[in-house]
Amino acid sequence: MKHVTSACAFAFGLFATLASMPAYAADDLAGYDRFDVDAAHRSRPVAASIWYRAETFIYRAPVNQSALWKSTDAYIGAAVAPGKHPLILLSHGSGGNMDAIGWLSSELALRGAMVLAVNHPGSTSGDSSPRRMAELGARAKDMKAALDQLLSHPEFEPYIDTDQISAAGFSLGGATVLNLAGLRFDRDAYRDYCQQFGTTVQDCAFLQKGGVHLDQLPADLEAGSKDARISKFVAIEPGMTFAVNDDSLGDVDPDLLFIRLGREHGWKAADVTETGSNLLGELDDPSYVVFAPANHLTFLGECNPGAAELLAEMDDDPICSDPEGTDRAQIHQQIIDEISRYLSLAPKAS
Repeated sequence: MKHVTSACAFAFGLFATLASMPAYAADDLAGYDRFDVDAAHRSRPVAASIWYRAETFIYRAPVNQSALWKSTDAYIGAAVAPGKHPLILLSHGSGGNMDAIGWLSSELALRGAMVLAVNHPGSTSGDSSPRRMAELGARAKDMKAALDQLLSHPEFEPYIDTDQISAAGFSLGGATVLNLAGLRFDRDAYRDYCQQFGTTVQDCAFLQKGGVHLDQLPADLEAGSKDARISKFVAIEPGMTFAVNDDSLGDVDPDLLFIRLGREHGWKAADVTETGSNLLGELDDPSYVVFAPANHLTFLGECNPGAAELLAEMDDDPICSDPEGTDRAQIHQQIIDEISRYLSLAPKAS
């Protein structure tokens, strides 16, 4: 799980450059749109985005353009390609946001999926608090509310194949996906994990910086959030795996894929093998794949030239630095290909 501090200030430059384009069928970029989700559990609407294969379009623009990250171009407000498309719910990590993972959303859309993402209040860019990090139940409700609204949206609902709804998430988003798959978490187990590893693990160090009392973690951490509408699950470097409630293991949907980034450079919280939480061995034969060399942060977007030096000058987190020999773009492509294979998406149109 990752908290990005002053770097977040660069993450909101959306649609800075607009180029007028003719309106005709196109397969080189995905369509993109945004809407607000009316979520009863939140005090204000939740921001959501939708990526999809476009039929016709008006203009293209960069999504998530900033001084730090390479942006992803999209056709803004484009018409949706005809037919019924699989739907993927996508949950970002702590300190991330829905547009920062456009590199994944856009490519899955170009393979025929519709990708629905939200900004989770309390754990998104510029609004990431240690005190709210453990509110997994609220995160799952964000996804459910967004799904409810999309399935009643007259301009998108006709294009959704409701028999092919899946969920994918990274880091804290991966824990959110496991929660949606039926896994529940335990506050005492998470307290014990943080007491055992202390600030040597990134998630517990984040909590300590926020002065969070481990004996006062929110009850929301233990919420049950299984959603029968979702049939497949992809957990990328999931957090909270040491905090599993063992009584919930039998409730977890078996159609589950774990993606691990790195071996010797991996983060403890996301290690689901016998050297970590062993969640992989406790579940009913989930799929598992490792891409290396890489680490947890390799999942984040590709950085612009000079971004790593800029972060160092600000004494910020090294979110643009990977282990020696890592090709972040190549790891991204492997993630895209593996998820596409697992979800049986169509090949990218040529």
